[in-house]
Amino acid sequence: MGMSEFDEAYEDDPARELDEQRLGEAILDSTIRSLEPRPPVCVPPSATVRDAIRLMLEKEIGAVLVESEGRAVGIFTERDVLRRVATSAVTLDRPVTEVMTADPESLGPDDGIAFALNKMIVGGFRHVPILDEQGAPVAVLSLREVVAFIVTLLPKRVMNLPPEPRLAARSADGG
Repeated sequence: MGMSEFDEAYEDDPARELDEQRLGEAILDSTIRSLEPRPPVCVPPSATVRDAIRLMLEKEIGAVLVESEGRAVGIFTERDVLRRVATSAVTLDRPVTEVMTADPESLGPDDGIAFALNKMIVGGFRHVPILDEQGAPVAVLSLREVVAFIVTLLPKRVMNLPPEPRLAARSADGG
């Protein structure tokens, strides 16, 4: 008796198992440094909310670090714009320190990608500051960079997916 389409779809696929094993090993064995995350874009504590948002738009990034005396003292993200600026009476001329996340959780460049993924998922973060041993900003790791890394490990599986025109983005913002 033949298999149903359902059974065939879930039949063991040695190529898929090998891809998953390779992906798991790469995530467990690689460090954040190997992702070559973008250098941080930093603003001083005196920067206004408007300055920080303008910089994020100009650089096409989702977060800026607030840096004081060579140390990261906060992070200001797109989510902060939505949750703390757009929904409150905070004016754009106020200091970014009023709406940033102070003393954000951070990682080091030699921490593992698996550890970074865990921190991002558990904490609900899309951006994590990468700091050196002295607390100086080295980079900001974005979830986008981690996803791009995963795609490089499974290029055939991801890049050969059939297109779905109804889901095509019409702008950089997905609209």
